[in-house]
Amino acid sequence: MNRPLLALLALLSSPGWADTLVTNVNGVQAGSDGQLQHFTGLIVADDGKVRTVLTGPPPPIQFTDSIDGHGRTLLPGLIDAHGHVIDSPGGDMGLGLTMLQLDLSGTSSIADLQRRLAAYSQANPGSGWILGRGWNQELWADKRFPTASDLDAAVADRPVLLARVDGHAAVANSAGLRAADITSAASDPQGGRIERDDAGKPSGLFIDNAIALVAGKIAPPTSEAMDRGLEKAEDFLLSNGITTVADMGTSKASWEAMQRRGASGRLRIRFIAYADGSQPLAVGNPTGWLFSDRLRMAGVKLYADGALGSRGAFLKQPYADKPDTRGLSFLSDAQLREQAESAAWRGFQLAVHAIGDAANAQVITVYEALSKTYGTDRRWRIEHFQIVDPADIPRLAPAGIIASMQPTHQTSDRLMAEKRLGRDRLAGAYAWQSALRSGARIAFGSDFPVESPNPFPGLAAAVSRQDMNGQPPGGWLPAERVSFARALSGFSRDAAYAGFAEDKIGALEPGKWADFILVDRDVSTVDPQALARTQVLETWVAGKKVWERAPTAVQPERGK
Repeated sequence: MNRPLLALLALLSSPGWADTLVTNVNGVQAGSDGQLQHFTGLIVADDGKVRTVLTGPPPPIQFTDSIDGHGRTLLPGLIDAHGHVIDSPGGDMGLGLTMLQLDLSGTSSIADLQRRLAAYSQANPGSGWILGRGWNQELWADKRFPTASDLDAAVADRPVLLARVDGHAAVANSAGLRAADITSAASDPQGGRIERDDAGKPSGLFIDNAIALVAGKIAPPTSEAMDRGLEKAEDFLLSNGITTVADMGTSKASWEAMQRRGASGRLRIRFIAYADGSQPLAVGNPTGWLFSDRLRMAGVKLYADGALGSRGAFLKQPYADKPDTRGLSFLSDAQLREQAESAAWRGFQLAVHAIGDAANAQVITVYEALSKTYGTDRRWRIEHFQIVDPADIPRLAPAGIIASMQPTHQTSDRLMAEKRLGRDRLAGAYAWQSALRSGARIAFGSDFPVESPNPFPGLAAAVSRQDMNGQPPGGWLPAERVSFARALSGFSRDAAYAGFAEDKIGALEPGKWADFILVDRDVSTVDPQALARTQVLETWVAGKKVWERAPTAVQPERGK
């Protein structure tokens, strides 16, 4: 007698039901074999875990509760394998704090930035710092980085610090430079750069580790602000179908906010925390799962280089559009090995940011050495794995390295990447399929708030190498596309594996948490542009509804 039938007979004969039947759904999930699985319903036990996955009519049993999905598509709760929930490493703003500060995303020019800054200052009077994030000079016609004088034209009477969208560059006004005591005598820190004018005077722009020269002079957010930021971040993530996040670079203040919310029973999302390696660790050692598997300190996040947009990514060859630099190496080989070894010895999982091909090669070498001591199931992570020498990709699987990648970075960055590298150096750029073919595991995320945490544009980019408008035709470097099943697995099953959580989440299977979402279309059959515009209708965690879209908020698709 087969196991599913035995399980059903046991279910039928069990006394005293307190289970919930979820029925009449178009269930879709990624299987462990990389293929799609389809199902028609779930039976959720009273502990919030899946008891049975149904592939036909429900059994003739009286359930405590029954939920009719009305034929809608049901997916496992999606996992963002790389995000910044409240704040970011070095004190930069993550999603939660960004939602409390000046939002500069989508600014079309320096003039637009100035207008938003002036309006924000007027609406929020006072003498304290104005903080904001989201500008991207690559979206502006002149592609010029802003300066202190640009900001002075909008706000000159109080200090201002505005971070680039990726958090790897920030610009201060003159009042901010004075408040931070930044003068021509200031020196560049390791892994950072103070941009200067022709006379050697700081321009107001700071790259990577130099940002801390200013940010370190700003009072940290209060506990109340951290709590409000976490609440706002949870609401927004749940509205996008995200039920678990790997929080990359968790500060001590973020960890404490998550613990406060968990202790009060208000954590709705599961957080896998990776302590900010640039600060004293938030906890002495990794923790087990806390608060009914809602929170765990799992790893340490380190940085090998900066970002491509600010030319801080560390490259093997000079930048094509600035031949006098190869970017920034944050740590020497010895320093990276020492820091990684210290964290690994204490039982932490390692997650190292590496964007440039030289940085990726450096991190792979360190992980290869660690694998000789700790084995190949420590699931060493490279965060971004963005620009890679193709010769280094086959080195991942033998050392048990996971490539944690963000599909929407490719659609946002492609034109910039062509300029920074030149067309002949793109063979290992955003190389999802190449990583899979090498035998490596990949996990997908968004790097919010750098990109939107909405996973559906990420799924669409992964299968098409196109943006939400279908550009470029045929896809950018289309050989690196992946199947929809692989893309979905990257945001669910594989993302869970990357956080040592595959026994709890990532798929709807008996014994795992009943974290799931209902969406407005069959994501397994629509074209990429329709997939990108998927709307989440309901989000459930541990068998309980934790978010629902207002009926008037659902926008019908033409032709659907």
